[in-house]
Amino acid sequence: MNVILEAIQKSAIRIKNAIDVKDIGYSQEQNSSGETQLQLDIQSDLIIEEELSRIPSVHTIASEEKEHPMMLNENGRYFIAFDPLDGSSLVDVNLSVGSIFGIYDGVFSPEKMIASCYVVYGPRVELVFADEEKVSLYLLQAGEFEYVKEIRLNEKGKINAPGGTQQFWAPYHKAMIDSFFARGYRLRYSGGMVPDLHQILLKGGGLFSYPGASDKPEGKLRMLFEVFPFAFIFEKAGGKAVDGTKRVMENEPRHIHDTSPCFFGSKDEIDEVISVYAGQQ
Repeated sequence: MNVILEAIQKSAIRIKNAIDVKDIGYSQEQNSSGETQLQLDIQSDLIIEEELSRIPSVHTIASEEKEHPMMLNENGRYFIAFDPLDGSSLVDVNLSVGSIFGIYDGVFSPEKMIASCYVVYGPRVELVFADEEKVSLYLLQAGEFEYVKEIRLNEKGKINAPGGTQQFWAPYHKAMIDSFFARGYRLRYSGGMVPDLHQILLKGGGLFSYPGASDKPEGKLRMLFEVFPFAFIFEKAGGKAVDGTKRVMENEPRHIHDTSPCFFGSKDEIDEVISVYAGQQ
């Protein structure tokens, strides 16, 4: 696992350099969701593929930018799904973006997830890595990632990061979000999943939500690349991650690009989500 973490760290340094100097214009390509890819999306995807391909223990990789998984080593053990540059459309306005990694043992299934990781490219480059033991924060300094501290969530937070387009929300979901604001929760939403969830983790708690809505009943965020990695991290940090009614890690994707509604946060907020959504069944 240390070899994989080192490869992710090397990828992060290269991606940070690409963000600083790379042409951020659109390419002529589209990703698996039909979205036109930025040059940075393609470059970041290739960087991670190149670094992981050097590790004999990595069997298969799957990227948010590729339609199908790619086998690297027939005798490998680990399956790694990644979003190479989440929120890349925010680069041109100089907001934080990130990379997300889910590490699975033998198959792409939440039951087999053994570690996850994300990187934030902002004023500072920070990396969060979670395994069965703890959630660790690292900071890039002088070309190397240095351990900073363990991350633990409080039972209750004060941040509310509501995703999706409000006009498509169910009335009960909107009422729940409004209720949090009425109790003094602060709006923190950049449109980037990585920086918004990073803020909730480092500030001690709160709620990030991306519900199923009338325009996207199954949500927008992909299970393997985005939802499961953050669910793993939040649970290991003492929080919770649900799809509205149950642990999101109990869902099983049929396709590598399947999506799910998702709610991440500290225990108080997620328990309230479950209560509200249970009343709609």
